[in-house]
Amino acid sequence: MADKINAVKGMNDILPASVPRIDRLPDSALWSWFEQTVRGLLARYGYQYMLTPVVEPTALFVRGLGEVTDIVEKEMYSFTDAMNGDKLTLRPEATAGIVRAMVEHNALYNGPLRLWTMGPMFRHERPQKGRYRQFHQLDVEALGFPGPDVDAELILMVRALWRELGLAEGEHVRLEINSLGQPAERQAHREALIRHFEAHADLLDADAQRRLHSNPLRILDTKNPAMQAVVEAAPQLMDFLGEESRAHFDAVRAVLDAAGLAYRVNPRLVRGMDYYNLTVFEWVTDQLGSQGTVCGGGRYDGLIGQMGGKPAPAVGFGLGIERLLLLIQELRLPVPAAAPAAYAIVPSAAALPQVMVVLEQLRAAGVSVLQHAGGGSMKAQFKKADASGARYALVFGEDELSRGEVIVKPLREGGGEQVARSLSEVPTWAATLQSPASRETPGRSQVSRSPSGGGSGTPDPGGSSTY
Repeated sequence: MADKINAVKGMNDILPASVPRIDRLPDSALWSWFEQTVRGLLARYGYQYMLTPVVEPTALFVRGLGEVTDIVEKEMYSFTDAMNGDKLTLRPEATAGIVRAMVEHNALYNGPLRLWTMGPMFRHERPQKGRYRQFHQLDVEALGFPGPDVDAELILMVRALWRELGLAEGEHVRLEINSLGQPAERQAHREALIRHFEAHADLLDADAQRRLHSNPLRILDTKNPAMQAVVEAAPQLMDFLGEESRAHFDAVRAVLDAAGLAYRVNPRLVRGMDYYNLTVFEWVTDQLGSQGTVCGGGRYDGLIGQMGGKPAPAVGFGLGIERLLLLIQELRLPVPAAAPAAYAIVPSAAALPQVMVVLEQLRAAGVSVLQHAGGGSMKAQFKKADASGARYALVFGEDELSRGEVIVKPLREGGGEQVARSLSEVPTWAATLQSPASRETPGRSQVSRSPSGGGSGTPDPGGSSTY
């Protein structure tokens, strides 16, 4: 046998729940449920879907994220194209690519845009729980809007997403906010930070010493316990904010207060990229160990101009999908089952042409039906039907087919009695398979019968003489 080839470390397969696996990654059904929830929510807020390439010019991220950031210095998957010598990078985040696309296509010519995308990102770092080399992000951006109203809208949108997913703000996730002010205010704060950290240079680790004069604000984001005291004593940016920056931040807070959303003003909150100004925010959790940030974002009014476009304000956020789904699993929150509405049991292979036409009619009517394949006894097929999670079994026995009927048997509690349905009237009863609330009361052509199974009389797994 040939040697097995495994996936690249830190780049994972998302598999169906029915496939056994040794890791605790979310399955594809949980993933699909999340995507469907996101699509519905963002449509209600008026955000439009877009896609950007996975590979971008390296210069895009160096210019957009900042040369002295962990992502650019340590984590990017960069390479030189052997065909033409272009320097390329697998995207480590989505915002820079979206802004590049807006500038390239002059997309803001007709006014502001609300956009979102979702897909894989790549960072070369040590894989751990909730942190992978290929990970997936939901990225939401509002471009061309200057006011605090859209900052607050994005934050409230994330709260709405938590609620739809079953997460409770303040209990499972909590909000932290801050203001980074404007460039001139950050410059004054930067100079004060440098003076402070120079006076305590002996307490700084190697990363902090390297960033002391290039990006001292990032020192505030250190996770080094030995540096926490000197960081806590550092000058706070809030003390350097001017009247307009404070008014912007106060307006965001006023909306959150009116909406009853609790938050903590964290004066040490900074984001990992250089392009942020004014409002920044993070949704964090205590349930995932050190990987506490589930969603983060803020305003970046200078990035569009920095990328060569006509200067325009912008605000957005990114959400780590794997990390969020791990949180949902950790909390054992209820998730809708990804089960078919019905499972088709076909005792005789000779009946397949007739049966499959009926199943296509049901699917065309919007009913999800899983067809049993490979033959087998009625008992074996019922076991498969039960294991599928389907609400109903559709039993196409020989006697039923000769009468032009199929037996619809509930497989779950509260499903009612089994009934016979006419094969010539599939569109009229298809919807009754969708939910318990929409089931019809058996009528004249839907009398309760036991499926014949070709007259086999084989008992079902529960020992009943009918199915």
